[in-house]
Order: sequence, then structure tokens, then C-alpha cells
Amino acid sequence: MSLGRVLAALFLLVSGMVQADEYRPAFLEIRETSAENFDVLWKVPAQGDMRLSLYVRFPAEVQVTRPPRAEIINGAFIERYSIRRDGGMAGAEIVIEGLSSSGTDVLVRIEGLDGSSLVERLAAANPSMVIGAAPTRFEVARTYTLFGIEHILEGIDHLLFVACLVLIARTPRRILITITGFTIAHSITLSLAALELVRLPIPPIEAVIALSIVFLAREIALNRKDTLTWRYPIAVSGSFGLLHGFGFASALGEIGLPQTEIPAALLAFNVGVEIGQIVFVCAIISLTLFVTYSAGYLARLSPNSHWNQLSLAQPMELVARLEKPVAFAVGSITIVWTIERFSVFWI
Repeated sequence: MSLGRVLAALFLLVSGMVQADEYRPAFLEIRETSAENFDVLWKVPAQGDMRLSLYVRFPAEVQVTRPPRAEIINGAFIERYSIRRDGGMAGAEIVIEGLSSSGTDVLVRIEGLDGSSLVERLAAANPSMVIGAAPTRFEVARTYTLFGIEHILEGIDHLLFVACLVLIARTPRRILITITGFTIAHSITLSLAALELVRLPIPPIEAVIALSIVFLAREIALNRKDTLTWRYPIAVSGSFGLLHGFGFASALGEIGLPQTEIPAALLAFNVGVEIGQIVFVCAIISLTLFVTYSAGYLARLSPNSHWNQLSLAQPMELVARLEKPVAFAVGSITIVWTIERFSVFWI
């Protein structure tokens, strides 16, 4: 079996085991309604009727004033209820039971009557928090930068789109221009959607995002260098980047923006997305160079092997050999995603 088929098979196997755009932490929102009363929203990832075994534990002095109402909507267990604590929630400890064995995170958002927000991320290593004062601008920027990095690195459909752009752009200069166009485009729509200046329904956007990857995979498989996509990849990256920005905004909408630090949080999330994107592009280029030079080394050890067909001096020759197998793998996966996302409109 050729190197291209082996890598394509591995790519298909690994990608098929990952859900598209699967950044699904649990979410806890505590919204102050009066000096000592709060509404609670508890959202946990679910599959069918099964939900993750995560539970919120408040201090003993917290009283439930409105019984919980629970339902499962769009793959999430959602529970709403109201609580009261004398003196407010400042200094109260929140513990997420079951977090250490869940394999996910919990985003906690506490919103005050004055519009101030406190956002924290709880993980297996730190399953509890003590509610304190409103975070500083630096703390907000750090938190939302991490959110941005995690979202892009866990959003497999966005990463597949970027990977296709790299395959089409080829040279370092064209890659830089193409990715820059994608960055500018999705930053614009992310900001507009996050600030609620533009509102679009998310399900159709997600369906078209999957379709955009199918389109790029088809372009790579056909390998017709005279098309607009191959000659001006920035036109495609910029156009589809506008749609991907709405996808990023939907994830940011799950977290929410602190009303007192909206510019800092929005900028930090954008920066985090770009950091994750740059890391991914560098990883693709580094892997290509590593495999190519390894092939050259193996060719010198075994001059008569198939490794000798790869040129040590031409890393992009390896990319050319892998283009079609990878394109068919990506296209197969994203066609399934496209059908799944469009099918919700008729179910």
C-alpha cells in the first residue's frame, strides 16, 4: 500500500471518530435578580436521554426558592431553577461533582444586577471556585484568549477548512495571504454577531460551513489549477471566512460576554482563535517537512524502496502525492456532516 493511501486511511479513521465542531463544555449561569436572589441555568452535554453525570453543589446555606425544571434540547440537558443566599453569593463556594471523571470542562458565568460578569472555567484539576469580586481586564483577556484557543483546536470542521486552504495555497507566501484573508473575514462576522449587530440562524450557517469544506475537497481532488480557487485562494478563504465567523460567534454566545469588558473579551477571543489557527498551520507545515525529510532519510538507507520516490529537497512533492487521498477522505467525512446538518430542516 502506498504512503498516500496509508495516511489517508489513518486520516479518515481519526477524523471519523471526532464530531464536527465539538466544543461542548457544560455551562452554569447564575444571574442575579435581586440582592439575595438568583436564577440558575445548568446545561450539560447529552446524547439521547443520557446526560453527563455532572451536578452543581452550592453551600448548605443556599436555599432553592423555585424547583428545578429540566428538559433535553438539541443534545443538551438543561435545568432551570432559582436560589437565595443571605448577603448574596460573594464568598460562596461552587463545586461541580463528577467533573474529575467527565473528560469535559464547565464554564461558569455569574452576572450581577449592574451588568458586571464573572466568567471562570472549571476542569478536572479545579472542580470548584469561590465567587469573588469582578475580574480585572487582564483576567478577562486571559480567560477569553484560552476560550478562543480551545474552540479553534477542538472545532474539527474549522481545522479541516484551514487544512484544505493550506493544501491549495501551497507556498509560504500564498498560505500567509490566504490565511490572512480567512482571519480578517471571520473576525468581522464574529464581532458583528457577538455584538448582536447581525443575527443569522446558526443551523443553516453550520450546514453551509460543512458544505464549504466539501467544495474545497472537490477542488483539491480535481486538481485543476486554472480555477478561481487555485489562482486566487484568498477570494475563497475570505468568502467562506464570513460564514465561519458566525460559527465562532455561536460558541462565544454559549459563554457570553462580560458587559463591563466587552471590547477586551471580544478581542481576546479573536486573538485566541488566531493563536490556535497559527499553531495548527505550523503543525501541518512541520509534519509535512518531518515526513518528507524522514522519507529522504529512509530512501538513503534503502535506495530501492518506494521511499526513494520522494525528493528530500522538495517537501511540496509529498503534499502533491497526498492531495487526492486526503481530499477524498475529507470530502467523505464532510459530505456526511453536510447531510446531517441539512437534514435537521426536514425532521
